[in-house]
Amino acid sequence: MIARVGSDEIGLDPMSPNETDSFVRLKPRSEWRGDKDLIVEDMRKAMAGLPGIEPSFTQPIEMRVSEMLTGARGDLAVKIFGPDLAMLGELADQVQQILSNVDGASEVLTVANDRVDYLQLDIDRAAAGRFGMPVDRIQDALRAQVEGAHVGIVADGQKRVPIVIRGDEALRTDPARFADLQLHTPTGIIARVSDMARIERTEGPVKLDHENGSRFALVQAFVSGRDLVGYVDEAKAEVGAKVKLPAGYSIVWGGQFENQQRASARLAVVIPIALLLIFFVLLATLRSMRASVLILVNIPFAMVGGIVSLWASGEYLSVPASVGFIALLGIAVLNGLVMVTYFRQLRADGRSMAETVRIGAERRLRPVLMTASITAFGLVPLLFATGPGSEIQRPLAIVVIGGLITSTLLTLILLPILFERFGESAGETDNG
Repeated sequence: MIARVGSDEIGLDPMSPNETDSFVRLKPRSEWRGDKDLIVEDMRKAMAGLPGIEPSFTQPIEMRVSEMLTGARGDLAVKIFGPDLAMLGELADQVQQILSNVDGASEVLTVANDRVDYLQLDIDRAAAGRFGMPVDRIQDALRAQVEGAHVGIVADGQKRVPIVIRGDEALRTDPARFADLQLHTPTGIIARVSDMARIERTEGPVKLDHENGSRFALVQAFVSGRDLVGYVDEAKAEVGAKVKLPAGYSIVWGGQFENQQRASARLAVVIPIALLLIFFVLLATLRSMRASVLILVNIPFAMVGGIVSLWASGEYLSVPASVGFIALLGIAVLNGLVMVTYFRQLRADGRSMAETVRIGAERRLRPVLMTASITAFGLVPLLFATGPGSEIQRPLAIVVIGGLITSTLLTLILLPILFERFGESAGETDNG
């Protein structure tokens, strides 16, 4: 286990100095006592009693992508905007309690109410004036004691090492010694800091976050055991009903679910366009509205199988599952095209409708089964995937395999019945 504290040297990391990334390298999977969820649950229980620590569990790439997109690493990031820090902390505490009580929350974190000790120094301008000490000079001298003053650079080969002079470590940790620190004034008088300023201990926020020119408090939630969108919808309803926002305050919901919403919105546009394009291609190929519609009838049957398989396996309608539905549409249309095209060919040869349906269903049984079975068997290994990327592979495979089962059965049984009832006459088939 390796821990990295604070921001990186480049300064592009959104982590604050008080955050720690702990990278846990697991043993080979053959030595695990269970799956990854059990390991995370065991680590969560082990760290539950550690003081001053609020752990959250994620993966390195997933965490970095979340931080780059939303500035937060949680599945859900609730940003509460407003001017007053005390009110932001109170609202963040209410939101945290509500999110923790929503089914599916594994960790809910916020630093809005966390406090740290500060050494507050108020300069008495009148007293400083009596000593002839400018206020900015006092500030620069004390800042040099605490933070250090840059006085030069040492060149060591290709390295350039900055030289910083600052006060002793004990001076920065002992308020009494800091108050007794002596400063030389421009008039030649030596004065103590306590003669020109008032020093006291106080509590303050861990950090101040700003976005778009406004302060905000951040509440992060990690979700497990249920779909993220369902959790967010329930959390929004609970927060909207129980949290009363004062004037000038607003809540913005962000995090990983934003990516899912954006992808779903794109798919809501792409899928209808794909269906229309498929329909126009069928219409241009077959030159028959009735035959094209009969082929598209396979699509709902395929969708039903995919949805039932997701429900039976306990998976959710995610973006990979939606992509699986798109792949499933093409296979379902292909099987329907194979069947209807041969039906129309038999009708063009002068066969009766009953004979066409019987012979066509018999002779196209093998091609339809081969198309569906080869695709399904090829995706079977993805059903048992457990390594990196399995969260994308499994939903896609479940949707395609489940949809192929219902689509193939209904193509072989129901499509001949529909063609016999709504198919074209021999004359219509000859004329295209």
